[in-house]
Amino acid sequence: MTTKANFPATAGSIVVPYGHVIANEKWRGSEVAQRLQGKVRLIFEDGLGLVDFHLSNRTCILLISEADLVAGDEFKRRLVKFRNASSLRGIVIVEKTQISGQYYSGVQKLVVLELGMVLLPVANQGEASQLIIQLVREQSRDRGSNPFVRKQRSQLAEPAVLQAVQHIPGVGKTKALLLLQRFGSIHRLCNTPIHELEQVVGQTVAQQIYTFLHS
Repeated sequence: MTTKANFPATAGSIVVPYGHVIANEKWRGSEVAQRLQGKVRLIFEDGLGLVDFHLSNRTCILLISEADLVAGDEFKRRLVKFRNASSLRGIVIVEKTQISGQYYSGVQKLVVLELGMVLLPVANQGEASQLIIQLVREQSRDRGSNPFVRKQRSQLAEPAVLQAVQHIPGVGKTKALLLLQRFGSIHRLCNTPIHELEQVVGQTVAQQIYTFLHS
């Protein structure tokens, strides 16, 4: 579902209903937008500024494409400006491909170590859309769930989510599966205290995960 709605010009003042995603107008017609349609309620807005996709629960997605990485440092200025100006929770999704892979370590240093934001690598826009859908569904579940009851997931997370978790230092496929089976999503993993991580992967790896996500 794609509609046009009137929202305030700044992303910080937008209240996004659960199950909805507000997309920056520049992504209209893109692969990621096409894959989101029908899976979430997608609304295009030309006043999001630095933000690419605005989710509920004050979460924003900043999507760095392969073209952005190759083009130069403009995307870095955008990330720094967002981090300095916004109180919203920013998640950076970066398109790590054969062409752009050489720039990834620099992006990782900036996003994780210097800005303290969550960084999720994907192979293409299709994987990016899967991650966004996963975050939206998880937020919708959390809204109506009892926080003291952990429901079993009927199915494991999408392949793109599993792949993203495997990129965390010290986490291979087995540990990624264990983490997603326990916590259900990247959104919840990012908000898990270190002592709960230790119960799944041990003290050393738990510290690596926590440092990677929160430094």
